Amino acid sequence: MTPRPKGTGSVYEDKARGRWIGTYEAGWTTRGTRRRRKVYGHTEAEARRKLTRALRDTTADDDTGTRPTVKRWADRWLDTTAHTLRPTTWRTNRSQVSMWIVPTIGHKRLDVLTPGDVRAVTRAILDAGRSPATAHRAQAILEKMVRDAMLEGHHVPDRVLLVTGPAVGENDREAIPLPDALLLLDAASHHTDGSRWVAAFLQGMRQAECLGLTWDAVDLVAETIDVSWQLKALPYKVARDRSSGFRVPDGYVARPVRGALHLVRPKTQSGRRIIPLVPWMASTLAAWREVCPPSVHGLVWPRPDGDPRTDSEDRAAWYALQADARVARVDGTQGRHYLTHEIRHTSATLLREAGVDDQTITAILGHASILSTKAYLHVTDARRREALEAVALRLRLGQPATG
Repeated sequence: MTPRPKGTGSVYEDKARGRWIGTYEAGWTTRGTRRRRKVYGHTEAEARRKLTRALRDTTADDDTGTRPTVKRWADRWLDTTAHTLRPTTWRTNRSQVSMWIVPTIGHKRLDVLTPGDVRAVTRAILDAGRSPATAHRAQAILEKMVRDAMLEGHHVPDRVLLVTGPAVGENDREAIPLPDALLLLDAASHHTDGSRWVAAFLQGMRQAECLGLTWDAVDLVAETIDVSWQLKALPYKVARDRSSGFRVPDGYVARPVRGALHLVRPKTQSGRRIIPLVPWMASTLAAWREVCPPSVHGLVWPRPDGDPRTDSEDRAAWYALQADARVARVDGTQGRHYLTHEIRHTSATLLREAGVDDQTITAILGHASILSTKAYLHVTDARRREALEAVALRLRLGQPATG
């Protein structure tokens, strides 16, 4: 039997009620499941006429639909952008789409979207107890989806793009205070691979850059490190299906390591940089190389079995180091772990306090511009006090008043 074409619906007889029924799919429910509708006729011909009219008036769930639902367009948009976006960005987009956008408004057609629909996504995220930053990110992704749909010729009401995004809220990432940093480095000195954390504090290397560093990029004679690769997990073409292969953007350079983990190039050209090694770091790395677990891929800081260390394993090691050093960030009366990314904030701040110019700090950290670097520069209380005392001295506020 020849299968009926997808999207044409079906007609069957309800003998018990003496009528014919036509069924078809009409988008998606708020739970992300398919919405099925029915039409009725006294005869098969009447039911088919009504079915044809209904299919013409609603959104057909195929590539030719001119009025797609948010769900249908999101699927198409994710497939298309997988060829152009970096895997980490694409994975974030997919997560926001599947967790918040589709379950909330996936059933709505693009051409009838309203500002209220956009706000509904924000409300769903905040009601679930997620942060304003998550809501802000989801709205930005929804807005990008809508703009791309308009570029492809789909009609979307312009007012949807005029909705003010939720406030991001405060960013609580700060530099780690120097006393805590010293305690952490002291604790790291008792670990054979403690140079992993010194590289982060001293050279501002990102987590993925440390985990992806290989010995052939370390020149102990010239005392330099070539930061040209990062260790990243690529998404599978089909989620959780290892046999489906990986989503690799066009022109993206990726060297397989283990499982989903690959060595990939930094996000920007400025991320590829040569970092000098101070003599202490060079000698420490030389000693570490003698006892480092053998790694097929030549990784500098692998797991004890030589396999690459995942970001979650590395994060667990960082939290354990804080426990060893007995330090934690204190927010009011609450404490939390310092984040791995806060080490880079510490590096930038220490460089600033050492009098290093912004351009050099940007080059060391591998930022694309000084605008990126400024978010990492924090001024300590001592630095602020020193600055104000210097101004007070210039204003002669530190001298006795003269008559």
